[in-house]
Amino acid sequence: MAIKIFYPENKFYLLYSVVLTLLTISYSNAQPKFTGKEDLLSTPKKYTAFFNAESPKIDGKLDDAVWKNVEWTENFKDIEAEKKPLPTWNTRAKMTWDNKGLYIAAELLDPHVWAYLKNYDDIVFYDNDFEVFIDPDNDTHRYYEFEVNALNTMFDLFMAKPYRNGSGALIAYNAPGMKWAVDIQGTLNNPSDIDKGWTIEIFIPFSAVTLGNSPKVPIDGDFWRINFSRVEWKTEVKDGKYVKLKGEDGRNLPEYNWVWSSQGVINMHFPERWAYLHFSKQVSGDSKNSFAIPYSEEQKRYLWYVYYLQQDYYQKHKVYASDLGKLGVTQLIFPVEGKENKLWMEAGTQQFMVFISSDEQVYSVNNEGLVQMRKQPPKH
Repeated sequence: MAIKIFYPENKFYLLYSVVLTLLTISYSNAQPKFTGKEDLLSTPKKYTAFFNAESPKIDGKLDDAVWKNVEWTENFKDIEAEKKPLPTWNTRAKMTWDNKGLYIAAELLDPHVWAYLKNYDDIVFYDNDFEVFIDPDNDTHRYYEFEVNALNTMFDLFMAKPYRNGSGALIAYNAPGMKWAVDIQGTLNNPSDIDKGWTIEIFIPFSAVTLGNSPKVPIDGDFWRINFSRVEWKTEVKDGKYVKLKGEDGRNLPEYNWVWSSQGVINMHFPERWAYLHFSKQVSGDSKNSFAIPYSEEQKRYLWYVYYLQQDYYQKHKVYASDLGKLGVTQLIFPVEGKENKLWMEAGTQQFMVFISSDEQVYSVNNEGLVQMRKQPPKH
């Protein structure tokens, strides 16, 4: 009988071969990286709004008993997060809800509170303002924007889809039943003193955010996409009034955009970047940690990665890429949080739809950024 002897160098070679094979398999199945798009694909903030049978009085003062047990969000950061310095003055918000609607409170520290726009549906962000963005069904289309300044002037609008996808704002939309109020801790439009800031309360009825959606009161466990923005202009005082600073070209210097959940781009109209608002029937709890972002949201990050790459490709070539390989996406089967997923795309020169699936549910994003869910995978 022949006996094969393995010398130490043979053992080393065998071990090396096994390790190399495992590394190769691991690499081939590794999930693709979001190269160049990391800022647009970071995980958004999350917040749990707990149910309150008693509603706060909408007067802007935030002194109701309802608010005392409701947690604040984190302080706002620049819209581009760590790319820019921290905001000069802190901003934070909190939320609760009842069967009628959502209640939002916000605190904006500011030593010089000013506002000049007075008419409903004036373009309020030409003043310093506080803004709310809501997408109730998380498809990035059919969403709402509410802006208010320190004069309590409201600008509300409806977006059929984001500006990037060829939509305009429906300014004629007026949220029925909405209430809002501002309280100023100091004086308004008085440069001679130092203010503490201003606070805001907003009530948004669920019935008011149903245009283009099926009317729905959230149930325990539902979530919306939401974000907040604070616009702050650079000013000086002239003739007793606050005046925006101008650059050498005579135009207003760019405003600061301070947000709760980083957008990763100077544009609030990327609804896929907004935070997660979780509705809970509990009466108290940890508003920032009690909600687990659904697995499907992690899957969608890969769809958005392809979407952003396609937009870049279109800008350069005036047509969309016909296959994922032209975008540099070559790993089409990969694990997402331990579950195998498959990625594929159907595309023409002016349209595309990218899909991802790990089981019977298939998620897609098309060239207009519309997110959809299907039960059965289409043929491909």
